[in-house]
Amino acid sequence: MAEGTSACGRVVDALRGASAVTLITHVRPDADTLGSALALAVALDRTGVDVEVGVPGSLPVPDVLTRLPGAKLIAPTSQIAGHRTAVALDCASAGRLDDLRDVFTGAETRIVIDHHASNTGFGDVDLIDPEADCTAELVLAVVDELGVDLDADIATCLYAGLVTDTGSFRWARPGSHAIAARLLATGVDGPSWTRALLDTHRFGWLAMVADALRSAVLVPEAFGGSGLVYACVDHTWREAIAWDEAESVIDLVRTVGDADVAVVFKESDPGTWTVSMRSRSATDLVPIARAHGGGGHPHAAGFGFTGPVEDVVASFLTA
Repeated sequence: MAEGTSACGRVVDALRGASAVTLITHVRPDADTLGSALALAVALDRTGVDVEVGVPGSLPVPDVLTRLPGAKLIAPTSQIAGHRTAVALDCASAGRLDDLRDVFTGAETRIVIDHHASNTGFGDVDLIDPEADCTAELVLAVVDELGVDLDADIATCLYAGLVTDTGSFRWARPGSHAIAARLLATGVDGPSWTRALLDTHRFGWLAMVADALRSAVLVPEAFGGSGLVYACVDHTWREAIAWDEAESVIDLVRTVGDADVAVVFKESDPGTWTVSMRSRSATDLVPIARAHGGGGHPHAAGFGFTGPVEDVVASFLTA
């Protein structure tokens, strides 16, 4: 880890001094944010810490993630006590905490654990390492330094974050393969969890993907001739599939070799959009994301937008 053991040590010192901790994921949770939170929650619970896990926003937690070990520690947002020590996991900015932002900012000790390059730090204690493939990798280091034994429950939560954020290891760094081997050695059912997290959809997903791909547009001249391909998923998909299943569309659109940049505009409610961006090589997406109040990595970033689809697409093309 680039920022090293000292940052991890400061996080561990803060956690060891806490009798109760609130762990918070980002809004619209994925496997890395929730897997990281639950892994740390289980580890802290075993050391006698009173732990609660908060998931901001009104959207339900994806069904597959509710089956992760430790999911019983997730509390409804209305029941979050808000302990003196709070940890934000996999959140590139405080805005990603949504309606639990005040819970985080109101804590006496605020800890941020994240791997997004756009994260400039918004806690009292920050463990931010853009060299890590996922936040789960950083949480593993924290669990190790806490002295908690790594068993199949904690490892399963961490594996969920690792396998999804590396695209089933398609763009993983060498160190992530070593971490995967260590996690699997505890008894994690890697094939089963990989299928559940990445390769399982309801039948309605096929129709949603078909509509999204029909909407695809190629803009060869964009990004200085590097090319852009984009597609849209409107809010009507919510009638057929769970909200999180639309996230997979970007992995299909990004396979287009004619463009360096792939973008998917997803409408969760009428006029409310999330924009997922991916680049293959030269294009740094962070400036675009930041210009729209979002964040991420140079080759994987996103932001939110409110308005008609014509406006959100025009705003992006202008940027």
